[in-house]
Amino acid sequence: MEQDYQGSCHCGAVQFAVKADLNNSITCNCSLCSKKNAVMVRIPGENFTLIAGQDMLGLYQWNTNIAKHYFCTTCGIYTFHRPRSAPEKYGINVACLDGIDARALHPQLLDGASLSREAK
Repeated sequence: MEQDYQGSCHCGAVQFAVKADLNNSITCNCSLCSKKNAVMVRIPGENFTLIAGQDMLGLYQWNTNIAKHYFCTTCGIYTFHRPRSAPEKYGINVACLDGIDARALHPQLLDGASLSREAK
């Protein structure tokens, strides 16, 4: 069931609100997500609101440059991304949501490794 959550990076410069069902959490085995070790949840674009910190967001892109991975330029925390496979959605770092222990969730594995590299 979808619920409303507030979230932020570690230093609080980037703040956002989401409506999400945390029962649909995922982890991904692509090279980037494996190193981030993040538990994420994908939500429709209309379920995401950036409250503060637009000017504090850094952007990381690689390979096809379709996915957009955002992080706070002050504290370095990955907060959310726009996935290559569904760029109209947001992938939210569940650990950034207030009052949520991402380790207590049972995320499903997304096989991003099979999508990781495309010939240019």
